[in-house]
Amino acid sequence: MRRSLTALAALLLSASAQAGSFSFADNPIVYFAVTDRFANGNPGNDHSYGRAADPQGGDVGSFHGGDIAGLTQQLKAGYFKELGVNALWITAPYEQIHGWVVGGKQQFQHYAYHGYWALDYTTMDANMGTREELREMIDIAHAQGIRVLFDVVLNHPGYADLRTLSEYKVPVLWPGHEKATLRDYHSYIDYNNFDFAQWWGPDWVRAGLPGYPDGGKDDFTMQLAYLPDFRTESSKAVGLPPILQRKSDTRAVALPDATVRTYLVHWLADWVREFGVDGFRADTVKHVEPASWLALRAAATDALKDWKTRHPQQKIDDAPFWMTGEAWGHGPERSSWHDAGFDSMINFDFQNRAGGDWKSIDGVYRQYAGLLGERLGNAPRYDILSYISSHDTSLFPRDRLKHGLSALLLAPGGVQLFYGDESARQPGAAPIGDEQQATRSDMNWSSLDAATLAHARKLGQFRLRHPALARGEHRFIDDKPYAFARAMDGDAVIAVPEAQGAITLKVHGVFAEGAVLRDAYTNHTCLVKNGAVAVNAAGTVLLEKAAP
Repeated sequence: MRRSLTALAALLLSASAQAGSFSFADNPIVYFAVTDRFANGNPGNDHSYGRAADPQGGDVGSFHGGDIAGLTQQLKAGYFKELGVNALWITAPYEQIHGWVVGGKQQFQHYAYHGYWALDYTTMDANMGTREELREMIDIAHAQGIRVLFDVVLNHPGYADLRTLSEYKVPVLWPGHEKATLRDYHSYIDYNNFDFAQWWGPDWVRAGLPGYPDGGKDDFTMQLAYLPDFRTESSKAVGLPPILQRKSDTRAVALPDATVRTYLVHWLADWVREFGVDGFRADTVKHVEPASWLALRAAATDALKDWKTRHPQQKIDDAPFWMTGEAWGHGPERSSWHDAGFDSMINFDFQNRAGGDWKSIDGVYRQYAGLLGERLGNAPRYDILSYISSHDTSLFPRDRLKHGLSALLLAPGGVQLFYGDESARQPGAAPIGDEQQATRSDMNWSSLDAATLAHARKLGQFRLRHPALARGEHRFIDDKPYAFARAMDGDAVIAVPEAQGAITLKVHGVFAEGAVLRDAYTNHTCLVKNGAVAVNAAGTVLLEKAAP
């Protein structure tokens, strides 16, 4: 049976005690940075492997220079700490294919700056930096109580691009391929050549190439966007893929009686074991069978436990490994994926509903809080990760960012802040056929919107102190101005987004008579009298019990 808000109010703790009483899994506040587009800490690695700018294609799909060192710089500057985030999701830092493929409608050179086209899961991509730089970044994040999450792909490696095929001497290229253009790129690859077996090999991937099996027709075996599909369901023991057998700097070694799944899980878990990576955001979840995700979760959990045992001074706490997954179109409801190793699933429902008026958003809040508070039989509690902007969809309207940030950072469940939403980063070019590239423009360090950033910081820090926003029972208070309460054991808040001027708020049943409250938005205090408080709103009201 649910407790009443009055009963919950009796359990209120101080703000500091509230934050310390709950785990990360109760209140994930995740900042997603496309590393290459975020901050360039080491210009010396910008053109690794011969990667170059693409001025003819507007440089939309090239590596722009962002790296792990840039993330470290911003950690040291306190940028993430000031936003109140408790996890940093970064694009996969392991080595990607070296060259480019044709982007859009033959419009731009598309490199793997986003981390989704792996070449070697065991080595750092030189554009991202070094292992030492990665270790420093994670250690600094942990010292600030910020977890680090890797974006990972279990479904596919990268394309067979001209540069990588040439460098690793896969003999399927025609002479002159060095001069390939966007329009004649594929004419330099002999797609009928059985020497493609020297690439990943038919035991490793489906690719529809000579000697390789074709992609299947179901979600688990199909090829996405013509990418080679890992045969993670296969029980056949395999050796290292041919391309890694002749890659001198790989850290991959042959494993006895290992399947494709075994290798991939081992490689990804090794990052956790060596660096203390706290969690994964898993890409294309519905295109990999649940058994593989469960295997990854188990291996990563063991690896993080081992790392924490060996690094007691560097760990944040003893919380277990955490995973969130991207299954396209997944909404706020619990699904079978929550039983496949995932604490959380990315919520595609929220972005299109966050732009509504507060009456409609209250309906969303009520729905989410109800779903997340339910216990379905013996099923454990589950979570979602909502967003207002994404690298795979679109950016929230830039002229309504304060509204969007309020809607997101006051929402039940976990939340994901996309880089630049807090600073009004503008979209980039949107080439026909790949309009999502517009969402991945460079971080606007030279033109941060101060008002939007200040708003995001206040909301983020408030949320970090109050897990009730993520997991509490939702209660509508008033519509003029819109106000709500959320409460759970030991924590309660009242929020009034987009409020201005003198207002009186009913707080009976949430805060006790005579309690001293603090508006975290203005840092002003007020006293509960006759079940109400009088506040002077300066854009938003965020009420919490004042620390003693």
